[in-house]
Order: sequence, then C-alpha cells, then structure tokens
Amino acid sequence: MFVHYFALLVYNKSYDFVIKKGALRVDKYTDFASVYDILMGHIPYDQWADYIENILKQHGIDRGLVLELGCGTGSMTRRMAARGYDMIGIDMSEDMLSLARQRSEGKEDGILYLCQDMREFELYGTVAAIFCVCDTINYMLSSEDLSKVFRHVANYLDSGGLFIFDMDTAYLYEEVLGDNTSVMNHESGDFIWENSFYPDEMINEVNLSLYLKQENSLYRKHQETHIRRAYGIDTIEDLLDQAGLDMLGAYHELTDEEPRNDSERIYIIARERHQSNKLYIK
Repeated sequence: MFVHYFALLVYNKSYDFVIKKGALRVDKYTDFASVYDILMGHIPYDQWADYIENILKQHGIDRGLVLELGCGTGSMTRRMAARGYDMIGIDMSEDMLSLARQRSEGKEDGILYLCQDMREFELYGTVAAIFCVCDTINYMLSSEDLSKVFRHVANYLDSGGLFIFDMDTAYLYEEVLGDNTSVMNHESGDFIWENSFYPDEMINEVNLSLYLKQENSLYRKHQETHIRRAYGIDTIEDLLDQAGLDMLGAYHELTDEEPRNDSERIYIIARERHQSNKLYIK
C-alpha cells in the first residue's frame, strides 16, 4: 500500500477538481519537484524498467528510439537509456525536467528532454515504442483527454510500434484509499494526505499537506491537491481502438497474469495498427 501512497505523493501533476453536471475538467497544473526526489527511493523503478524491457524484447524491440510520457525527473528514462535504448522524455513540468537534466549531466546518456503536454506533444518523427508509468494515465480526467493522448501516441509510433502503460484501478481508489486519512513521519518532514472517493465519477481526490524541515528547526508547509480517475478495461480498449491502437493485453502489476479483482495497478500493452501516410497532429 505504501508504494501507491509514495507514487501519489511524488508525482509531478496536480489538478483542481471541478464537477459540474457530471462533467470533469482540469483547471490547474502545478509541479511537485520540491519533494519528488525525497520519496523516490520507495518506487520500484528497477522492477518497472526490467518489466518494460522484457515486454519490448518479447516484441522484437531490443534497441531504437523510445519515448517516455510523464517522465518526471527521468528516473525511468535514464534506466531505459542504460539498457541501450535511445530515449526521449516528455513532461509538462520544466522544474521536473530541470532536475532530470541535472541527473544526466556528465553521463552522456543522449537523452532528449522535452517540456510538453502529453495530450498535445510533437516529435520530429516516429519512435519504436512509447511507455507511460506511475499512474500518469489516471491523471487524464476525461475520456476526451485520454483519447487525445492515445491519438498522439498512435501518430508518433512506428508502424506496428508498441505502447505500454500502467493504470491504477477502481479497487485501489475505492477499497484501499477510500475516504481515509494517512499520516507519515519522514526524516525530511511530516506528510498528511486526506483521500476522498467519488464513486459515480470513479475519482480519487487527495489533499496533501507537507511539512518540510528547514534550518533552525523550522518547517515549511506545502499543500497540493491531486486528482486521478479510474477507467474500466473495456473503456480503455475502445479508446485505443478509436485511436488506431490494438490492445494486446491487460495484466496484473509486473506479471503476465490477467488482472484480478483486487489488482491495485494493471499494465496495458497496445500496438500501432500499421497505419501509413500519417498526418502529424498539430
């Protein structure tokens, strides 16, 4: 359970949540770079990288150009570059990308970092594969936004290219996080997060209060609101299909097993539908 809490705490996107006549919209985007790397040690990045690398190789992609959407400070981007892939990392936060570039200094990893919205990103050409982890997809609060992401992914994948992403499940939001409040003490400060679950919209809202230790025994308070939405697998498959992507499978986290009723995170694998003569989206 704590892995999911940490992933939520350190993720670099937060939104104001508005429900009006059943509609969801994104009002605000902020970065979370100030605490991102404090908690990154609890994220199993090496396991995630191993899992994605194995999937890529199973589909004949053992080298080439690969894009990570929502790359944050580049922890996964650098791991995949170390495995021999030519990496591009896209994130919406310039603060996060600044940290990513600092982490790459002197390593000659060849990573290209771009500050772009994953719903509107542009590349110079196509890539062999795209992946998106750390429940980034769940931050797309409407099917329209999710469809935009999928259409751009299909547009910038090589013919037959692979798309891999993870998602938090409704089970996690409803049964694990629910309407619970959690408190955690950390050597760098104290962290409080209050969860709210909206079943009709399958929305998890988290109000975070961070008390970060400063000099002279002082604390700096930082507050954020994070909103994520769960989607059913059928909805995801339909949106992928409309975008020109064929869903190859959905799997329980870091396995080749089908999702379970108590799966908290699942992985989706999709393939570009060999479309030719693409018109690049602007």
